[in-house]
Amino acid sequence: MKWLTISLAILSFSVFAAIDTFEFSSDSERQMFRQLSEELRCPKCQNQNLAGSNSAIALDLRRELHRMVLSGQSSAQIKTFMVDRYGEFVLYKPSLNSSTYMLWYGPFALLFIGFLVVFMMSRKTSVSAEKATDNQVDNKSAKHEETAAHRQKMQDLLGSKND
Repeated sequence: MKWLTISLAILSFSVFAAIDTFEFSSDSERQMFRQLSEELRCPKCQNQNLAGSNSAIALDLRRELHRMVLSGQSSAQIKTFMVDRYGEFVLYKPSLNSSTYMLWYGPFALLFIGFLVVFMMSRKTSVSAEKATDNQVDNKSAKHEETAAHRQKMQDLLGSKND
């Protein structure tokens, strides 16, 4: 039991050792660091920001980000540096340029095409339903006329035999 307690105590110390602590001279620098570390994506972890990633490259990028914030660089300069180094992938919200038009406008184009297909299919279905209804009415009218003509012939035949 004693060994279990000692093992858990050692493990808990290693958990606390993984926490990054960065010193800032002002709250605005701390806020800027926090905002950028949440806005920038870890190049290795696909869908994790720098603040939430535990990878080695995220740790290096947080250190670099801390250095850049302390040196007085603006958010735009830091983002430009990261994009130049790692590409547009590091931004959760990539800039609008010729290579990202599909990313920004593709969903709207697909939605428009989907609505167009549904509209055309419903229109085709309604035209087919109208034709089918017209054919049924024409068939009923033709059958009614045929039945009436048949009755008339029968009456004529029956009438001529009775005479």
